[in-house]
Amino acid sequence: MFTRLPVLVILATVVIDAMGIGLIIPVMPALMREVTGGELTQAAIWGGILSTVFAIMQFLCGPLLGSLSDRFGRRPVLLVSLAIMSLDYIVMALAETMWLLFLGRVVAGVTAATYATALAYMSDLSAPHDKARAFGIVGAGFGVGFVLGPLLGGSLAEFGTRAPFWAAAGLAGLNALLGWIVLRETVTDATRRAFTWARSNPLGSLKALGQLPAVGKLILVFFVYQFATAVYPSIWPYYTTERFSWSPGMIGISLAVYGIGFALVQGFLIAPSIKWFGNRLTVLVGLSFELGSFLFLGFVSNGTLLLIMVPLFSFGAVGLPALQGILSRRVPDDSQGELQGVLASLASLATILAPLIMTQTFAFFSNHEATVYLPGAPFLVSSILMLVAITVFMRSAKSER
Repeated sequence: MFTRLPVLVILATVVIDAMGIGLIIPVMPALMREVTGGELTQAAIWGGILSTVFAIMQFLCGPLLGSLSDRFGRRPVLLVSLAIMSLDYIVMALAETMWLLFLGRVVAGVTAATYATALAYMSDLSAPHDKARAFGIVGAGFGVGFVLGPLLGGSLAEFGTRAPFWAAAGLAGLNALLGWIVLRETVTDATRRAFTWARSNPLGSLKALGQLPAVGKLILVFFVYQFATAVYPSIWPYYTTERFSWSPGMIGISLAVYGIGFALVQGFLIAPSIKWFGNRLTVLVGLSFELGSFLFLGFVSNGTLLLIMVPLFSFGAVGLPALQGILSRRVPDDSQGELQGVLASLASLATILAPLIMTQTFAFFSNHEATVYLPGAPFLVSSILMLVAITVFMRSAKSER
């Protein structure tokens, strides 16, 4: 199905993208205090600013890198991004001022948008019936990076607050070198598309793709799904602390368990699910699993039961690659990079907006003076969003028929 070495480089790119975020999380509080010289509260504010600007740059630059890869090829976009990412981590490792760190996170947000180009590369290598499986493999790589990043970052933190940045720089640099040796170009003259600024921004690309038959509703389903599932990183530490008094170590274990389950599901269950159910039913199975998980989390009162159920939450991950596979088959070959850029932008937009709503909902219902004490309320909000996604998806299938 795939050419082995290029696929390994693409997977390494995705793992490094995910690890690059998780690597620096354990040292961020200490690093912020080191650079600002202030208290933890001030460090938290700056940490939030850096996280937000990272997500904003991913939102703005996903379609740009996708369109550039449609015009100039996946290989140069991936290699240049990895090289710049490596240099950027070196700058952040040496930074002594907050503004230099801020600039570093801006550049990191741009280069991390290569996730879309990696997906487009896998789409180029895949036959139409294999696209969902290809996207599942990429998702598995992201899950592995999600697990390894914080673990490695926490271990490297013992050597200083800058050690994780040097490690991330080395990983990105080595992968750029390996990619330069083994990656072949997948964009041909037959699939190359002219670059235009009008279609290289989130709104322009979304408008162009939304005009394709049956694509607009599917993109809406994708965004609602991303918004709903963003509840996990938004409130999980606060929710489990408030509801079950979990320690930071227990929270880390629960996230690692989920990340391992996510990687296993995306790596090994996508192909069988597509074979047994087909793409559309697989999407519905995934969305339904997510809905059930959110309802459970909204009302569960036993921490042990929750920890036992955490691996089952990851089964909902079968739906997203199948949805991406359907979308990829609806879009022309010369717009695969643009499509993945739009999807990456929408995912970033969800990570910008969802925390604002989810944390405010949590704060309102976790107040012990509230009329209704319900720390799991954000998950019930996500369950409503998932119902919307299921409804829109079913209507899209009906309109196609």
